[in-house]
Amino acid sequence: MIAEPDGPEDRLRRFATIWSRAVFPVTSTSSTRPEFEEQLLPLARRLSEALLARAFDADAGRAVGAALVDAHCTDPEALSRSLDCVDAYLVLYCGGDGDQEDLRARSARLQHAMAAGFAQALRERTLAEQEAIAQAALKAQGVVAQALHATEARFRAVFEGAAIGIGMADLEGNILQVNGALLRMFGVSEQTMRSRNVMEWTHPDDAPQTWRLYDELVRGEREHYHVEKAFYRPDGTVLWTNLTVSLLRDADGSPQYQLALMEDTTERRLLNLRLRYEATHDALTGLPNRTFFFERLEKALGAGKGQRFGLCYLDLDGFKTINDSLGHAAGDRLLVEVADRLQSCVTAPGEMVARLGGDEFVALTTGPDTQREVDELAARIMNALLAPISVDGRELTVRGSIGIVEGPAGERSPAEVLRSADITMYRAKSAGGNRFELADPEADARAITRHGLTTALPTALERGEFFIEYQPLVHLGDGSVRGAEALVRWLHPQHGVLGPDRFIPLAEHTGLIVPLGRWVLEQSVRQAREWRELHGGVEAVGPLRINVNLSPCQLTHPGLVQDTVDILERTGIEPDALCLEVTESALIGADDDLLKPLRRLAEMGVDIALDDFGTGYSNLANLRRLPVSILKLDRSFTQGMQQFPADPVDLKIVEGIVSLAHSLDLAVTVEGVETGAQAEQLRILGCDTAQGWYYARPGPPERLHELALADATG
Repeated sequence: MIAEPDGPEDRLRRFATIWSRAVFPVTSTSSTRPEFEEQLLPLARRLSEALLARAFDADAGRAVGAALVDAHCTDPEALSRSLDCVDAYLVLYCGGDGDQEDLRARSARLQHAMAAGFAQALRERTLAEQEAIAQAALKAQGVVAQALHATEARFRAVFEGAAIGIGMADLEGNILQVNGALLRMFGVSEQTMRSRNVMEWTHPDDAPQTWRLYDELVRGEREHYHVEKAFYRPDGTVLWTNLTVSLLRDADGSPQYQLALMEDTTERRLLNLRLRYEATHDALTGLPNRTFFFERLEKALGAGKGQRFGLCYLDLDGFKTINDSLGHAAGDRLLVEVADRLQSCVTAPGEMVARLGGDEFVALTTGPDTQREVDELAARIMNALLAPISVDGRELTVRGSIGIVEGPAGERSPAEVLRSADITMYRAKSAGGNRFELADPEADARAITRHGLTTALPTALERGEFFIEYQPLVHLGDGSVRGAEALVRWLHPQHGVLGPDRFIPLAEHTGLIVPLGRWVLEQSVRQAREWRELHGGVEAVGPLRINVNLSPCQLTHPGLVQDTVDILERTGIEPDALCLEVTESALIGADDDLLKPLRRLAEMGVDIALDDFGTGYSNLANLRRLPVSILKLDRSFTQGMQQFPADPVDLKIVEGIVSLAHSLDLAVTVEGVETGAQAEQLRILGCDTAQGWYYARPGPPERLHELALADATG
């Protein structure tokens, strides 16, 4: 048993060996097979480098294809075998540990480039041969008087021995002479060929200029022309050729004959078509892929005035669960069935469906009335997914979320349309899925802004764009300032000052809330130390305390307790200067593992406040097991106290909560106090502290110092 090669150079050498063994039998070369392998080694190295390059370079594939022609691999079978080797072994021996799906895609594109380079080089070589033959023919006609016999012999040798088809006709199109290669290309006898007229060889795929060039040539206005032309064979098949037609003149310079040189390109054309299909269609489902779809979308968006487009962007709901539970093979079979159903939904002219990748599909409709048609198309897609799909004996229910973008052509780029459709699709998915939504420019703008903020969050912390404002906590009994709540703000370079509601959910989603929360905690504790140092010589009611909010993500972070301890020790401040606020919703149904870090902090002397109390469906009996010392009533309880007399229901609720809290030795803080009437009602009800615009809006730390100093010395 032969061991596989280990190093990259060994694997590259092995690939070159396989390539040379496949191609050498159909190569016209005097080299030995090992010598031929040495010629292919640098070509193999260039393919390997192009496969692994960061940016794909099609020039490398074209250069390799051209080099094959230079190495005398001009037989079409040599190209076919080379492409088969690249397809089967390039990724295997030269792909390394890269993404196999991406490498396969690159390999396919390299094959396409190789075929293009091979075709171009072979064409140039053929044209050179054709030119040489044409020149020989012209020379033979011109020197008849001096060396008629020798020239005729040379011309006949070239004429009969050439690998390309050669035919001569008069200026009326009557065929006079043909060589064996031309007869074999058409599959007819010489007698049949000579009975034809050139003007009979029209084909529906003829380029518009083909017969105009022919007329100019036979009139003597043109010496030669070159076109790609198709011919019908007698059996009905199509022969594709590179056709060069030259005008032959007599000794006086008058037009006399036309000489046609034909290269059979049928196999190469079919190969190019196959490679084109593979490059523009999804290998799994057979649907057009992202490349093909973007070409169609770009064409639709570039249509003339009065044309519109409609696009449905579909993502299957819960497809990952199917892959994870049943395996990727089952997931692939499901995608194939979904693709078949989607294909049946696009039957009208101007409609198409494509697979972008994974479980994402797009359907496109074009025309003057897509506002109605795109809605109908989305409805057909949703209906097509209703019936369960059978996979490995299981009936799987498939649902999807669709984002719809519709509009006039010429206003947006393909990237903008796809971005809008993607945003709209995720909006449909966020709304519960199994539905379609229409694109909304305002919603798109919000999503784009949200994405921009999410992207900018990590560097914003490094650049110091965050700052903290402080809102005083006031004692309702004597009106003294007892501390402040720290409220983080973001000074964004483009959007200005952003409140926490704009970026805290994004920080939670990305995990940045942990370093951001640690920064807020440290800055706030340092500020509390400065306040205590400033008030050390003043007879105040009590030391100023700082309240810092903890997000649910921070609660579950294993470093919460240690980070808090380290910050308190570095700043040299006692734990009783700190109060951590936790929302009631974050503690609903909390188990002992979640409460353990809070209990440790409470045992150290850090106060724990239950924030937004009354907004969640909480069990009041659970207050006994929560390590909290303060209840912060949500501002919704103070709404009914803005006018006198206050809402009696609100008064009773607040009175009951305050009574319960005090019976459990809990202090009560109220948020959202905006009027003196509210403050007085809350004082009468027994609330301990309050905060709100009635006392002060959030502001810089100096303002709190001034308020506290005024209380202590007033």
